[in-house]
Formats: sequence, structure tokens, C-alpha cells
Amino acid sequence: MLDLLCTLSRSLEKIATGRLALLSTVLFFVFLGGVLPAQAAVTAAVGGTAKTPDTTFFYTAEELYRIAGELGEAGRSHYIRSRFTFDVIWPLVYLTFLVTTIGWLAQRSFDASSRWRLLNLLPVAAALFDLLENSATSLVMARYPAMTPVVAELAGLFTLLKWMFVFASFVALIVALFIAGIRRFSAQRLQ
Repeated sequence: MLDLLCTLSRSLEKIATGRLALLSTVLFFVFLGGVLPAQAAVTAAVGGTAKTPDTTFFYTAEELYRIAGELGEAGRSHYIRSRFTFDVIWPLVYLTFLVTTIGWLAQRSFDASSRWRLLNLLPVAAALFDLLENSATSLVMARYPAMTPVVAELAGLFTLLKWMFVFASFVALIVALFIAGIRRFSAQRLQ
């Protein structure tokens, strides 16, 4: 399993060029500053509330059903559509941003044989749990008011794991940036 993870990490590092890291950073901030707020506004207008399961850190099945009820039929339909349009693109945007920036910085921060280079896999886990969350919550919304017990319980867990891996990815990004900065500063001082 470790060999598989190392192979995946190295493959992702190969695409982690400075140019792609810069481009994905710009795209990430465009989404963060413009696309996400616009999407939230549409959801609030259609569903009567901007609160959706994926914007909370954790929720129970009962809270998910409550949100489904608050969204109403039009809001639930919009929610499902957006999970398979916009919310497929957004995880790809943050995945590309985090994988390329962490990978690019890790190449400058850690030796080639260091296991710390595996940090670029954290965003992969985040995006995977994001997609699982979208599938689970969409199924619950589509079946509402019918209950979907196992899926509704798993949805909250998927959301929690998504956020944990997203936060861990940003911590990894900051750590790699800090170490890369120290290494660069140290190298310049030695010259």
C-alpha cells in the first residue's frame, strides 16, 4: 500500500510545476472570491437558505433531514443539480491548487526519499470525501421525505473527513512553504 501511495505521490509531483502551481493558485482565488459567493447566493435565492450540509463541519442525519426540509422542493432540486455540476468542478479546482502547490513546495522542502513528500496526497483524500459527501447528500435530498438511514449517517462522516483533510492540506501547504523559505534563505546565506 505504501508503494502505491509513493507512486501516486511521485506521479502528482511530476505535474507540480511552478507554472501550473501559479495558474491553479489564480484559479483557486477566482473561485474563492467570485464563483463560490455567487453559487451561495443562488442557493439562498432558490432554497430560501444558504445553509447546506457541505458548509458545516459535521451534522447528524436528523440535521441533514431538517436542512432538506428547509430547502424545499425547488431548493433540493437545485442542490442536487449543483452537486453534479458546480460541486464537481470546485473539488477539482482546490485539488489541483493544493496538489500542485504542496507538490512544488515539497520538492523544495524535503529530500526526494522523504516520506514528507506524501503530503501532496492529503488533498486527494479531501476531494474523494467531498465527492462521497456530494453523492450521499444528493441521494438523501432526492429521496426526501423518505428516509435513507445508512447514507444519511455516512454523509455527516464524509463531510467531517472532507474538512479534516482540507484543513490538513492547508497546514501541509503552510509547513512546506515555511520550510522551502528557510531552505532558500539558508542557501542564499551560504553563497
